[in-house]
Amino acid sequence: MKKYTSLLCALVCCLLLAPVQAQSTSQPEPDTWVVGTKIAPPFVVKNDAGELEGISIALWKQIAAEEGINYRFEETSLEGLLTGLNNGRFDASVAALTVNAQREQSIDFTHPFYTTGLAIAVPHEQGRLMTAISGFFSWEFFAALSGLCLLLLAVGALLWLFERKRNAEMFGGSTAQGLGASFWWAAVTMTTVGYGDKAPTTLGGRIIGFFWMFAAIIIISSFTAAIATSLTVSQLDSSVQGVEDLPDVRVGTLENSASADFLTAHDIRYRKVASLEKGLTALENGSLDALVYDKPILQYLVSNDDASGVRILPEVIERQDYAIALPEDSTQRERLNTTLLKAIESSEWEDTLETYLGK
Repeated sequence: MKKYTSLLCALVCCLLLAPVQAQSTSQPEPDTWVVGTKIAPPFVVKNDAGELEGISIALWKQIAAEEGINYRFEETSLEGLLTGLNNGRFDASVAALTVNAQREQSIDFTHPFYTTGLAIAVPHEQGRLMTAISGFFSWEFFAALSGLCLLLLAVGALLWLFERKRNAEMFGGSTAQGLGASFWWAAVTMTTVGYGDKAPTTLGGRIIGFFWMFAAIIIISSFTAAIATSLTVSQLDSSVQGVEDLPDVRVGTLENSASADFLTAHDIRYRKVASLEKGLTALENGSLDALVYDKPILQYLVSNDDASGVRILPEVIERQDYAIALPEDSTQRERLNTTLLKAIESSEWEDTLETYLGK
């Protein structure tokens, strides 16, 4: 009887312990992690030897070495980095992935390892000298100059009608000579040069001269303002100074990116670019007026791809946190978080940032 009782107790214990054991092994650690990534300099860069490096890659290698994780990288698109976690293709995604509420609904993220923001790349403005020179050939400048010349001719012609007979020495001669002399008088009087070589002598001529002297003060001020406007209006119309200018210009960004979500949320229409390099090229050749994307990536591309025709505006328009993406409810999250925080507090991490971003 005791024998059967012992066997029965052993059987009950086995049944009670079996679910616990099954639960503890329900999510085994993969022997070799498949890590999704995407070229996004300076966070993921492919060197001349075809090997991956960069800020995110260096961080992952440090974590994997600390945790003894075997892994292999697999390149994909930005959308593939996210869907690959959902369908079991990847055990982690390492690139320049932004943490946001929409993505958090379907995948998990580690603690952020880098905080930055979105920025706007625009075509580099012309130098001030070239801008000023080009302004002198604008339609607005020629229109203002033509109007002034017609006014000078009208005032000169009116003076000539009074002076042509009684002041023939100054305004006489042929009609062309008389009008030319009176035009000259109107011009030097308006600009207050006043050489004194020509002056009206008749009562009507002096009355015209009196009113013209005072009217010229107002006219020359207005003309100066018109010239200043003609030199700057085209530059102001075509320049993007900040996010408030984006709705009125041609904007580009990558599809399914955090910058695309930002533009959509603010009702800003944008064109999809196949790559950031092509977007920068579009800025240089005038096909785009602005390119919106993560600031450090834009800065790296502009400084390393010799995009001399592009500049980055200093404004950061939205905060972006980069993190390592994991499958939903990953049991590895806490483990990786601890090692990640230790890594980004180390001097090695500071050296990595300085290598790719400068001091």
